[in-house]
Amino acid sequence: MAIDILDEVAQLIEQERDALLAEWRVQVRALPAARNLDVPTLNDHIPHFLTELAIALRAGPGETIAQAVLDDSPPAHGLQRVKDAFDIEEVVAEYNILRGCIHDLADRNGLRLQGRPFHVLNRVLDGAIGSAVRSFATQEAIEVQHRREEYLAFVAHDLRTPLSAVTLSARILELLLKREGSETPETTRKFKTLNRNLQHLEDLIAKVLEENTNLETETGVKLERRRFDLWPLVEALIHDLHPVAGTDSTRLNNAVPEDFVVYADANLLRRVFQNLIANAISYTPRGEVVIGASVTDDGGTAECFVRDNGEGIPEDRCRTVFDKHETDPERQGGLGLGLAIVKTFVEAHDGVVNVESELGVGSIFRFTLPGQRS
Repeated sequence: MAIDILDEVAQLIEQERDALLAEWRVQVRALPAARNLDVPTLNDHIPHFLTELAIALRAGPGETIAQAVLDDSPPAHGLQRVKDAFDIEEVVAEYNILRGCIHDLADRNGLRLQGRPFHVLNRVLDGAIGSAVRSFATQEAIEVQHRREEYLAFVAHDLRTPLSAVTLSARILELLLKREGSETPETTRKFKTLNRNLQHLEDLIAKVLEENTNLETETGVKLERRRFDLWPLVEALIHDLHPVAGTDSTRLNNAVPEDFVVYADANLLRRVFQNLIANAISYTPRGEVVIGASVTDDGGTAECFVRDNGEGIPEDRCRTVFDKHETDPERQGGLGLGLAIVKTFVEAHDGVVNVESELGVGSIFRFTLPGQRS
Protein backbone atom coordinates (compact mmCIF):
# COMPACT_ATOMS: atom_id res chain seq x y z
CA MET A 1 0.00 0.00 0.00
CA ALA A 2 2.78 2.45 0.96
CA ILE A 3 4.65 1.63 -2.24
CA ASP A 4 1.50 2.24 -4.31
CA ILE A 5 0.96 5.67 -2.72
CA LEU A 6 4.59 6.66 -3.30
CA ASP A 7 4.32 5.55 -6.92
CA GLU A 8 1.17 7.65 -7.34
CA VAL A 9 2.91 10.68 -5.79
CA ALA A 10 5.84 10.17 -8.17
CA GLN A 11 3.44 10.01 -11.10
CA LEU A 12 1.68 13.19 -9.94
CA ILE A 13 5.00 15.02 -9.66
CA GLU A 14 5.87 14.05 -13.24
CA GLN A 15 2.45 14.91 -14.66
CA GLU A 16 1.95 18.16 -12.77
CA ARG A 17 5.56 19.30 -12.79
CA ASP A 18 4.97 22.66 -14.52
CA ALA A 19 2.01 23.55 -12.29
CA LEU A 20 3.98 22.43 -9.23
CA LEU A 21 6.92 24.63 -10.24
CA ALA A 22 4.64 27.61 -10.86
CA GLU A 23 3.07 27.28 -7.41
CA TRP A 24 6.53 26.91 -5.87
CA ARG A 25 7.84 30.02 -7.66
CA VAL A 26 4.97 32.17 -6.40
CA GLN A 27 5.82 31.31 -2.79
CA VAL A 28 9.60 31.39 -3.20
CA ARG A 29 9.45 34.93 -4.61
CA ALA A 30 8.53 36.08 -1.09
CA LEU A 31 12.18 35.40 -0.18
CA PRO A 32 14.24 38.65 -0.49
CA ALA A 33 16.99 37.12 -2.64
CA ALA A 34 14.46 35.58 -5.09
CA ARG A 35 12.32 38.65 -5.82
CA ASN A 36 14.14 39.89 -8.90
CA LEU A 37 15.36 36.61 -10.39
CA ASP A 38 14.12 35.58 -13.83
CA VAL A 39 12.32 32.24 -14.15
CA PRO A 40 15.29 30.15 -15.42
CA THR A 41 17.55 31.45 -12.63
CA LEU A 42 14.86 30.94 -10.01
CA ASN A 43 14.12 27.40 -11.21
CA ASP A 44 17.82 26.48 -11.48
CA HIS A 45 18.14 22.74 -10.68
CA ILE A 46 14.70 22.33 -9.08
CA PRO A 47 13.04 20.86 -12.23
CA HIS A 48 15.79 18.24 -12.42
CA PHE A 49 15.44 17.60 -8.68
CA LEU A 50 11.73 16.81 -9.18
CA THR A 51 12.76 14.13 -11.69
CA GLU A 52 15.24 12.75 -9.15
CA LEU A 53 12.57 12.90 -6.46
CA ALA A 54 10.14 10.86 -8.54
CA ILE A 55 12.84 8.24 -9.14
CA ALA A 56 13.68 8.13 -5.42
CA LEU A 57 10.01 7.70 -4.44
CA ARG A 58 9.64 4.79 -6.86
CA ALA A 59 12.76 3.18 -5.36
CA GLY A 60 10.59 2.12 -2.43
CA PRO A 61 10.48 2.68 1.31
CA GLY A 62 13.25 0.18 1.96
CA GLU A 63 15.92 2.40 0.46
CA THR A 64 18.35 4.26 2.68
CA ILE A 65 18.60 8.04 2.56
CA ALA A 66 21.89 7.83 0.66
CA GLN A 67 20.28 5.56 -1.94
CA ALA A 68 17.08 7.55 -2.19
CA VAL A 69 18.69 10.96 -2.69
CA LEU A 70 20.60 11.33 -5.92
CA ASP A 71 23.62 13.48 -5.10
CA ASP A 72 23.34 15.54 -8.25
CA SER A 73 21.04 18.54 -8.35
CA PRO A 74 20.94 19.57 -4.64
CA PRO A 75 24.73 20.22 -4.39
CA ALA A 76 24.72 22.08 -7.72
CA HIS A 77 21.69 24.07 -6.59
CA GLY A 78 23.45 25.03 -3.37
CA LEU A 79 26.46 26.31 -5.33
CA GLN A 80 24.23 28.37 -7.62
CA ARG A 81 22.40 29.95 -4.69
CA VAL A 82 25.71 31.35 -3.40
CA LYS A 83 26.01 33.22 -6.71
CA ASP A 84 22.37 34.33 -6.44
CA ALA A 85 23.13 35.94 -3.04
CA PHE A 86 20.79 33.66 -1.08
CA ASP A 87 21.52 33.12 2.59
CA ILE A 88 21.49 29.64 4.07
CA GLU A 89 18.02 30.10 5.63
CA GLU A 90 16.59 30.93 2.19
CA VAL A 91 18.10 27.78 0.69
CA VAL A 92 16.41 25.68 3.39
CA ALA A 93 13.17 27.64 2.98
CA GLU A 94 12.84 27.02 -0.76
CA TYR A 95 13.10 23.25 -0.26
CA ASN A 96 10.56 23.39 2.56
CA ILE A 97 8.25 25.42 0.30
CA LEU A 98 8.62 22.65 -2.29
CA ARG A 99 7.77 20.11 0.42
CA GLY A 100 4.56 21.99 1.20
CA CYS A 101 3.62 22.27 -2.48
CA ILE A 102 4.03 18.50 -2.94
CA HIS A 103 1.90 17.76 0.11
CA ASP A 104 -0.79 20.16 -1.20
CA LEU A 105 -0.65 18.49 -4.63
CA ALA A 106 -1.17 15.06 -3.02
CA ASP A 107 -4.09 16.34 -0.89
CA ARG A 108 -5.83 17.85 -3.93
CA ASN A 109 -5.64 14.47 -5.62
CA GLY A 110 -6.98 12.50 -2.67
CA LEU A 111 -3.64 11.01 -1.57
CA ARG A 112 -3.13 10.97 2.17
CA LEU A 113 0.56 11.17 2.97
CA GLN A 114 0.86 9.59 6.38
CA GLY A 115 2.82 6.81 8.01
CA ARG A 116 5.57 5.30 5.90
CA PRO A 117 4.91 7.32 2.68
CA PHE A 118 5.05 10.54 4.74
CA HIS A 119 8.40 9.59 6.26
CA VAL A 120 9.91 8.46 2.95
CA LEU A 121 8.99 11.72 1.19
CA ASN A 122 10.31 13.85 4.05
CA ARG A 123 13.46 11.74 4.28
CA VAL A 124 14.27 12.38 0.64
CA LEU A 125 13.58 16.12 0.95
CA ASP A 126 15.60 16.38 4.18
CA GLY A 127 18.49 14.64 2.45
CA ALA A 128 18.27 17.13 -0.42
CA ILE A 129 18.28 20.05 2.01
CA GLY A 130 21.35 18.66 3.79
CA SER A 131 23.20 18.16 0.51
CA ALA A 132 22.34 21.64 -0.81
CA VAL A 133 23.24 23.31 2.49
CA ARG A 134 26.61 21.54 2.67
CA SER A 135 27.64 22.69 -0.80
CA PHE A 136 26.27 26.20 -0.13
CA ALA A 137 28.15 26.57 3.17
CA THR A 138 31.38 25.17 1.74
CA GLN A 139 31.32 27.47 -1.29
CA GLU A 140 30.39 30.50 0.81
CA ALA A 141 33.29 29.81 3.19
CA ILE A 142 35.70 29.49 0.25
CA GLU A 143 34.53 32.79 -1.25
CA VAL A 144 34.79 34.62 2.08
CA GLN A 145 38.33 33.29 2.50
CA HIS A 146 39.23 34.39 -1.05
CA ARG A 147 37.89 37.88 -0.43
CA ARG A 148 39.85 38.19 2.81
CA GLU A 149 43.05 36.94 1.20
CA GLU A 150 42.67 39.21 -1.80
CA TYR A 151 41.93 42.21 0.39
CA LEU A 152 45.19 41.47 2.21
CA ALA A 153 46.98 41.25 -1.15
CA PHE A 154 45.52 44.59 -2.28
CA VAL A 155 46.55 46.30 0.97
CA ALA A 156 50.03 44.80 0.75
CA HIS A 157 50.37 46.05 -2.81
CA ASP A 158 49.29 49.55 -1.77
CA LEU A 159 51.91 49.56 0.99
CA ARG A 160 54.69 49.10 -1.54
CA THR A 161 54.62 52.68 -2.85
CA PRO A 162 54.75 54.56 0.48
CA LEU A 163 57.30 52.06 1.78
CA SER A 164 59.48 52.74 -1.28
CA ALA A 165 59.16 56.47 -0.58
CA VAL A 166 60.27 55.97 3.05
CA THR A 167 63.19 53.77 1.98
CA LEU A 168 64.40 56.26 -0.62
CA SER A 169 64.01 59.18 1.80
CA ALA A 170 66.12 57.35 4.37
CA ARG A 171 68.84 56.68 1.80
CA ILE A 172 68.84 60.30 0.62
CA LEU A 173 69.10 61.54 4.21
CA GLU A 174 71.95 59.12 4.91
CA LEU A 175 73.84 60.33 1.82
CA LEU A 176 73.28 63.98 2.78
CA LEU A 177 74.71 63.40 6.26
CA LYS A 178 77.78 61.73 4.78
CA ARG A 179 78.24 64.53 2.24
CA GLU A 180 78.00 67.20 4.94
CA GLY A 181 80.30 65.32 7.29
CA SER A 182 77.60 65.15 9.96
CA GLU A 183 77.57 61.37 10.19
CA THR A 184 78.38 59.84 13.60
CA PRO A 185 78.71 56.24 14.80
CA GLU A 186 75.29 56.63 16.45
CA THR A 187 73.55 57.82 13.26
CA THR A 188 75.26 55.04 11.31
CA ARG A 189 73.83 52.45 13.70
CA LYS A 190 70.37 54.06 13.51
CA PHE A 191 70.37 54.02 9.72
CA LYS A 192 71.46 50.38 9.66
CA THR A 193 68.59 49.51 11.98
CA LEU A 194 66.15 51.54 9.89
CA ASN A 195 67.28 50.00 6.60
CA ARG A 196 67.22 46.50 8.05
CA ASN A 197 63.62 46.91 9.24
CA LEU A 198 62.52 48.51 5.98
CA GLN A 199 63.98 45.56 4.10
CA HIS A 200 62.13 43.21 6.46
CA LEU A 201 58.84 44.99 5.69
CA GLU A 202 59.51 44.79 1.95
CA ASP A 203 60.18 41.05 2.26
CA LEU A 204 56.93 40.54 4.21
CA ILE A 205 54.93 42.44 1.60
CA ALA A 206 56.57 40.49 -1.22
CA LYS A 207 55.67 37.22 0.56
CA VAL A 208 52.03 38.22 0.97
CA LEU A 209 51.79 39.17 -2.71
CA GLU A 210 53.52 35.99 -3.84
CA GLU A 211 51.13 33.82 -1.82
CA ASN A 212 48.09 35.59 -3.26
CA THR A 213 48.89 35.66 -6.96
CA ASN A 214 46.23 33.02 -7.70
CA LEU A 215 43.28 34.93 -6.25
CA GLU A 216 40.15 36.03 -8.07
CA THR A 217 39.03 39.64 -8.34
CA GLU A 218 37.87 41.26 -5.14
CA THR A 219 34.15 41.71 -4.61
CA GLY A 220 32.02 43.60 -2.17
CA VAL A 221 34.11 46.77 -1.60
CA LYS A 222 32.57 48.78 1.25
CA LEU A 223 32.40 52.53 0.61
CA GLU A 224 32.31 55.41 3.07
CA ARG A 225 31.53 58.31 0.75
CA ARG A 226 31.65 61.96 1.71
CA ARG A 227 32.25 65.32 0.03
CA PHE A 228 35.82 66.62 0.28
CA ASP A 229 38.36 68.79 -1.54
CA LEU A 230 40.44 66.83 -4.03
CA TRP A 231 43.39 69.24 -4.37
CA PRO A 232 44.82 68.63 -0.84
CA LEU A 233 44.57 64.84 -1.30
CA VAL A 234 46.55 64.98 -4.55
CA GLU A 235 49.03 67.48 -3.11
CA ALA A 236 49.73 65.23 -0.12
CA LEU A 237 50.26 62.26 -2.45
CA ILE A 238 52.71 64.24 -4.59
CA HIS A 239 54.64 65.13 -1.45
CA ASP A 240 54.72 61.49 -0.32
CA LEU A 241 55.72 60.17 -3.76
CA HIS A 242 58.34 62.82 -4.46
CA PRO A 243 61.23 60.56 -3.34
CA VAL A 244 60.00 57.84 -5.71
CA ALA A 245 59.89 60.31 -8.62
CA GLY A 246 63.37 61.59 -7.82
CA THR A 247 64.39 65.16 -7.07
CA ASP A 248 65.49 66.05 -10.61
CA SER A 249 63.84 63.25 -12.57
CA THR A 250 60.05 63.00 -12.93
CA ARG A 251 58.07 66.17 -12.21
CA LEU A 252 54.71 65.76 -10.50
CA ASN A 253 52.18 68.50 -11.25
CA ASN A 254 48.91 68.96 -9.36
CA ALA A 255 46.50 70.48 -11.92
CA VAL A 256 43.34 69.88 -9.85
CA PRO A 257 41.43 73.16 -9.25
CA GLU A 258 41.89 74.22 -5.62
CA ASP A 259 38.11 74.42 -5.04
CA PHE A 260 37.31 71.09 -6.73
CA VAL A 261 35.03 68.88 -4.58
CA VAL A 262 34.34 65.17 -5.12
CA TYR A 263 31.90 62.74 -3.52
CA ALA A 264 33.83 59.56 -2.83
CA ASP A 265 35.54 57.32 -0.31
CA ALA A 266 38.69 59.33 0.48
CA ASN A 267 40.80 56.31 1.47
CA LEU A 268 39.95 54.33 -1.67
CA LEU A 269 40.39 57.38 -3.91
CA ARG A 270 43.82 57.99 -2.42
CA ARG A 271 44.76 54.41 -3.30
CA VAL A 272 43.45 54.88 -6.87
CA PHE A 273 45.59 57.99 -7.40
CA GLN A 274 48.56 56.42 -5.63
CA ASN A 275 48.57 53.45 -8.01
CA LEU A 276 48.04 55.57 -11.11
CA ILE A 277 50.76 58.08 -10.18
CA ALA A 278 53.24 55.37 -9.18
CA ASN A 279 52.53 53.58 -12.46
CA ALA A 280 53.07 56.83 -14.41
CA ILE A 281 56.36 57.52 -12.59
CA SER A 282 57.69 54.09 -13.50
CA TYR A 283 57.08 54.79 -17.22
CA THR A 284 58.25 58.42 -17.11
CA PRO A 285 61.79 58.40 -15.69
CA ARG A 286 62.61 61.90 -17.04
CA GLY A 287 59.40 63.71 -17.80
CA GLU A 288 56.20 65.03 -16.27
CA VAL A 289 53.15 63.49 -14.63
CA VAL A 290 50.05 65.73 -14.43
CA ILE A 291 47.10 64.99 -12.16
CA GLY A 292 43.85 66.84 -12.89
CA ALA A 293 40.05 66.78 -12.68
CA SER A 294 36.96 68.44 -14.13
CA VAL A 295 33.15 68.18 -13.98
CA THR A 296 31.64 66.45 -17.02
CA ASP A 297 27.87 67.00 -16.65
CA ASP A 298 25.12 68.76 -14.72
CA GLY A 299 24.86 65.80 -12.36
CA GLY A 300 28.24 66.62 -10.89
CA THR A 301 30.12 63.64 -12.32
CA ALA A 302 33.84 64.22 -11.87
CA GLU A 303 36.40 63.03 -14.41
CA CYS A 304 39.87 62.64 -12.97
CA PHE A 305 43.01 61.94 -14.95
CA VAL A 306 46.69 61.11 -14.57
CA ARG A 307 48.69 62.03 -17.68
CA ASP A 308 52.35 61.40 -18.44
CA ASN A 309 54.70 62.00 -21.35
CA GLY A 310 56.57 58.74 -20.85
CA GLU A 311 57.13 55.58 -22.84
CA GLY A 312 53.49 54.86 -23.64
CA ILE A 313 51.68 51.51 -23.77
CA PRO A 314 51.29 49.27 -26.85
CA GLU A 315 47.76 49.28 -28.28
CA ASP A 316 47.19 45.57 -27.61
CA ARG A 317 48.10 45.98 -23.92
CA CYS A 318 45.73 48.95 -23.49
CA ARG A 319 42.83 46.50 -23.86
CA THR A 320 44.03 44.26 -21.02
CA VAL A 321 46.02 46.60 -18.80
CA PHE A 322 43.34 46.60 -16.06
CA ASP A 323 43.10 42.78 -15.95
CA LYS A 324 44.28 41.02 -12.82
CA HIS A 325 47.89 39.79 -13.10
CA GLU A 326 48.41 41.64 -16.40
CA THR A 327 52.06 42.73 -16.29
CA ASP A 328 54.50 44.37 -18.66
CA PRO A 329 56.66 41.58 -20.16
CA GLU A 330 59.53 44.06 -20.46
CA ARG A 331 59.60 44.70 -16.69
CA GLN A 332 60.38 42.39 -13.81
CA GLY A 333 58.86 42.25 -10.34
CA GLY A 334 55.30 43.40 -11.03
CA LEU A 335 52.36 41.21 -10.10
CA GLY A 336 49.69 43.01 -12.12
CA LEU A 337 47.66 44.20 -9.13
CA GLY A 338 48.01 47.99 -9.28
CA LEU A 339 45.68 48.77 -12.18
CA ALA A 340 43.32 45.94 -11.18
CA ILE A 341 42.95 47.70 -7.83
CA VAL A 342 42.22 50.96 -9.65
CA LYS A 343 39.47 49.32 -11.73
CA THR A 344 37.95 47.59 -8.69
CA PHE A 345 37.77 50.76 -6.59
CA VAL A 346 36.54 53.01 -9.42
CA GLU A 347 33.77 50.55 -10.33
CA ALA A 348 32.83 50.33 -6.64
CA HIS A 349 32.01 54.06 -6.97
CA ASP A 350 29.86 53.25 -10.06
CA GLY A 351 32.52 54.92 -12.17
CA VAL A 352 34.45 53.79 -15.24
CA VAL A 353 38.18 53.85 -15.98
CA ASN A 354 40.01 53.81 -19.31
CA VAL A 355 43.39 54.55 -20.82
CA GLU A 356 44.62 56.22 -23.99
CA SER A 357 48.25 55.83 -24.93
CA GLU A 358 50.73 56.25 -27.77
CA LEU A 359 54.20 54.75 -27.81
CA GLY A 360 56.87 57.39 -27.34
CA VAL A 361 54.29 60.07 -26.54
CA GLY A 362 52.74 59.05 -23.23
CA SER A 363 49.54 57.86 -21.59
CA ILE A 364 46.47 59.32 -19.95
CA PHE A 365 44.37 57.34 -17.49
CA ARG A 366 40.87 58.73 -16.89
CA PHE A 367 38.20 57.66 -14.42
CA THR A 368 34.80 59.02 -13.43
CA LEU A 369 33.18 59.56 -10.04
CA PRO A 370 29.39 60.09 -10.15
CA GLY A 371 28.12 63.04 -8.14
CA GLN A 372 26.07 62.76 -4.97
CA ARG A 373 22.52 61.70 -5.77
CA SER A 374 19.74 63.74 -4.20
